Amino acid sequence: MNEHTGTPADAVTTEDSVAEEDSVAAENTATPSGGSDSRHLDVVIERPWRAVYEYASDPRNLPRWAAGLAGSEVQREVSQWSMNSPMGRVLVSFVPENEYGVLDHTVTLPTGESVLNPVRVLPLDDERCEVVFTLRRGAMSDAEFADDAAAVAEDLARLKSILETS
Repeated sequence: MNEHTGTPADAVTTEDSVAEEDSVAAENTATPSGGSDSRHLDVVIERPWRAVYEYASDPRNLPRWAAGLAGSEVQREVSQWSMNSPMGRVLVSFVPENEYGVLDHTVTLPTGESVLNPVRVLPLDDERCEVVFTLRRGAMSDAEFADDAAAVAEDLARLKSILETS
């Protein structure tokens, strides 16, 4: 996914702009281990953004599409949702419902560690949207980060499949 550099479109040629964006992206995400601090995973869904947002923001739907997070029934616990995951029992807190497609949520792991997962549902037109999940490396090794990215990509593909066939 391209990052916005803020460079006016008429300031450079398209080829120069792409090269500059690649250079800026590489500079902004490099870590001492040679990996990146975060990775944006996305999927285009052939449904209006609001329908996708409403489905994905309902924690009770998580077991249907987010297998890496919710493997069983989701239960409401005061201001959070609890569920069994492959990691054990986790708590999930979503940001309040909003008109901007923000689905950020914090997952509290069985260890007590909390992880913020930024997610956006972005309208492309009246009938299509893009869901973007920002995966953060944290203390993960390169292999763990790659595995987590693959799991998130599978979850996003499952979300797309469910919403495009319903």
